[in-house]
Amino acid sequence: MANHKSSEKRILVTAKKNAVNTARRSAVKTETKKALTAIASGDKAAATTAARNAESKIMKAAGKIMPKKRAARKVSRLTKKVAQMA
Repeated sequence: MANHKSSEKRILVTAKKNAVNTARRSAVKTETKKALTAIASGDKAAATTAARNAESKIMKAAGKIMPKKRAARKVSRLTKKVAQMA
């Protein structure tokens, strides 16, 4: 249990940040799954739209919940899969 006012505040701030980061991580996973499902279905237009949405979520998460290079790698792989559909 916290003994100081500052440590009580840090507990609250950490809990808020944890909730935000968990939501971001979940959103990235959800959008990525949607994109991969669209790619698997073979619908080029839906796959392009889903990949664009996933890219947006991934790049917003870059530097916050994942390293920038990992985000770039994920976007690159998704884009490559969409391009190979043709």
